[in-house]
Amino acid sequence: MFDFCYIEEINKSNRYCDEQNKQYPCVPGKFYYGRGPIQLTGNGNYGAAGKAIGFDGLRAPETVAKDPVVSFKTALWFWMTNVHPVMNQGFGATIQRINGAVECGGKQPAQVQARIGYYKDYCNKFGVAPGPNLSC
Repeated sequence: MFDFCYIEEINKSNRYCDEQNKQYPCVPGKFYYGRGPIQLTGNGNYGAAGKAIGFDGLRAPETVAKDPVVSFKTALWFWMTNVHPVMNQGFGATIQRINGAVECGGKQPAQVQARIGYYKDYCNKFGVAPGPNLSC
């Protein structure tokens, strides 16, 4: 179990640059791979998070890995912007919002099952029911 032990994504080979995003264009030489507690990924997320919390996410995405305050602010921003609105739909909806494009729809069933297992383990440790709709 990984338990939030990575500050940066292990595989840093993908730039995660969406060239179609004109609002938050990629900066040459910058990489927008996952960083922080929720692994903020993509120029769109770095640009929007930076604008919302006050750092230059496009020109300095590495700030998310280097500054613990910015790191947790980006995690909270991502959670409140993308995940919190679907909390009442079950844990599966949170997987969909966080990593759906990579994991859901049968793309990585073992990864999804592992994530559900971690979630159920934490629920058990806190003495709460995991609720319905656990899978994306």
